[in-house]
Amino acid sequence: MKPNAKALKEYAGRRTRLMKRMGAGAVAIVPGSREVTRSRDTHFPFRQDSDFRYLTGFLEPDSIAVLAPGRKGGAFILFVRPRNPEREIWDGRRAGPEGAVKDYGADEAWPIEEFAARLPQLLGGRSRVFYNLGEHPALDPQVTACVREIREVSRRGAAAPTEFVALEGTLHEMRLVKTPAEIAVMKRAAEVSAEAHCLAMKATQAGKYEWQIAAEIHAHFGRHRMEPGYGSIVGGGENACILHYVENSAQLQDGDLLLIDAGGELAGYTADITRTFPVNGKFSKAQQAVYEVVLAANVAAIKALQPGASSGRPHEIATRILTEGMVELGLLKGDPKQLVRDNAHRQFFMHGTGHWLGMDVHDVGRYRIDGMPREFLPGMVMTIEPGLYIAPGTQGVDPKYWGIGIRIEDDVLVTDKGPQVLTGGVPKTVRDIEALMRA
Repeated sequence: MKPNAKALKEYAGRRTRLMKRMGAGAVAIVPGSREVTRSRDTHFPFRQDSDFRYLTGFLEPDSIAVLAPGRKGGAFILFVRPRNPEREIWDGRRAGPEGAVKDYGADEAWPIEEFAARLPQLLGGRSRVFYNLGEHPALDPQVTACVREIREVSRRGAAAPTEFVALEGTLHEMRLVKTPAEIAVMKRAAEVSAEAHCLAMKATQAGKYEWQIAAEIHAHFGRHRMEPGYGSIVGGGENACILHYVENSAQLQDGDLLLIDAGGELAGYTADITRTFPVNGKFSKAQQAVYEVVLAANVAAIKALQPGASSGRPHEIATRILTEGMVELGLLKGDPKQLVRDNAHRQFFMHGTGHWLGMDVHDVGRYRIDGMPREFLPGMVMTIEPGLYIAPGTQGVDPKYWGIGIRIEDDVLVTDKGPQVLTGGVPKTVRDIEALMRA
């Protein structure tokens, strides 16, 4: 789909901000994704590189963007696949260089086959090259060879790049703080994903299979022109104790819990929601006892997403509440503060409380600056996902808790007024979950 005028303005604004941060005399090379073979002559569904899409909106494979601030012929250059009527019959329409200029706002566009030949003109006279060396094995030799050649010429007086700079350091800090346009898309992705989780809860019953529940979720994504933002986790019973369980093949059993971690991707931005609920619609006493501990950690950690607050604070809060709860449940023994210092909680809570969210489910952006957790800023989006996972047969634990795996995950936007939960459309209290499943 071609971007509309509003989207083109958004992409142009991002490029302008990036080039301003790069500074005069710099140039950026931003490759898109390549198609990946699934088997023999078939490919996995194509997904554009997130950095490339963020700056261009161009969704075809085998493309490269060059940003050259102050260039007389225009700062935004695209190299794309040329039009090819025969290949387009088989593989779909191409924009070609003409379409890249007309429909995507490029100042100039050339066939991708001409990239190596035209690169010296684009790098000559530039002092710094923003490019992620090591991430693009097929492209690295072309870029480094070009720089070497220009440096040889520079010995006779021409200016040449003197350093490579990792583009991700600058670009990923931009992506970390979302614009209003990005937030609007993420809110919609979260809304549809929440609806899908509600449908899954209502469809769940003993005797069905995990893959059938996953199908309910994916079908709802498809109805809204969305797709899974990552591999959906639908784990019943003890499968919920496997953090990245993706087989989704077991039959659901009466009396078990079902953990679903699934989010839909819309226009390049994904939601990320986890809910855990009883297959038969009613929590047992043991299940509810564990669930309430995780829910308390979720609610308290969300409140910590305040502008200016430490981004490490949600994990500290969640870990403390979970550890106190584990002591009350008898999962751990000792002083909760000392248990946290000893990392004893990691037997049952072995992952972080949250991560950045955006175009990638585990989105870009540093968590620490100068060795310290960074502060939250309005526009950042973080997941909050505490959990407890009690593997079957765990020694020293009451068997009534064996095989209980619970995670509760929400997507939270940091605003000037405090945290805004984007995924509130799917229930998470025991009362609300049981009410929905009865309806």
